[in-house]
Amino acid sequence: MTTILIQPILASGALQFAFEKATVEGKITISVLIFLSLFSWTIIISKFRQLTLARKWSKRFFAAYLGTREPLDIRRKGDEFEGSPAYQLYLRGADELDYHLKNNPKLVKGEKKISSAAFEAVKLTLEEAAAAEAMALEKGMIVLSTAVAGGPFIGLLGTVWGVMETFAGIARANSASLTAMAPGVAGALIATVVGLLVAIPAMFAYNFMVTTIRGITQELDGFAARYATQIDHSYVENRNLEEKIVDAFSRFEDRKSVRPANDTAIAQAL
Repeated sequence: MTTILIQPILASGALQFAFEKATVEGKITISVLIFLSLFSWTIIISKFRQLTLARKWSKRFFAAYLGTREPLDIRRKGDEFEGSPAYQLYLRGADELDYHLKNNPKLVKGEKKISSAAFEAVKLTLEEAAAAEAMALEKGMIVLSTAVAGGPFIGLLGTVWGVMETFAGIARANSASLTAMAPGVAGALIATVVGLLVAIPAMFAYNFMVTTIRGITQELDGFAARYATQIDHSYVENRNLEEKIVDAFSRFEDRKSVRPANDTAIAQAL
């Protein structure tokens, strides 16, 4: 199977000759490297697609979000930006805010608000969502880092093992000619070549993707802070003590026509 996989890649010439002369241990090492390469290329392709969609849909989502000053407007319109991590964060925060507006509302001048404690719960949800989206973006990157760091060492192991086998064979045959050594050394060196062929594409892809993920993560953190600030301005009960006392007495006056005034009623109004 290894021969079928590697021959179209190596074609004919020095590499094919070296592969044919490689020891069993060397071919096993090459097989491991090929499977590692397949995994890394699967991650490269899927992750590149994921990051491309994330950049595309995030750009559209940010444009839509900047077009409104109402934190819940996009959710109420039903607009969807499924590929955007920022949109997923937005939905988590909007759902949490909507829950508190429905279940723990604070009426201020006829408008529904949330308490400072409820706002802390919303901010915690935003932080958890940002962390979850960052983890989703980084998923699979360990395979690329393993290919970058481990590929050359696995190849070097196959090379050293092959050279060891070659010298052992020469010692047993009592022949130290270049003709006797060359095939074994060539077969040993191909493991290092394959290891580098695995590591080099993974290294470039890893560096590009880490930079892209870092940029998206910074956008997420910035959006979470801006979104929390807008929720604070629009939906959090930020009245001072004097305003609360005035509002409490106003509600008390409304109740006075229905039942006698007493200290308990004032306390309840506050």
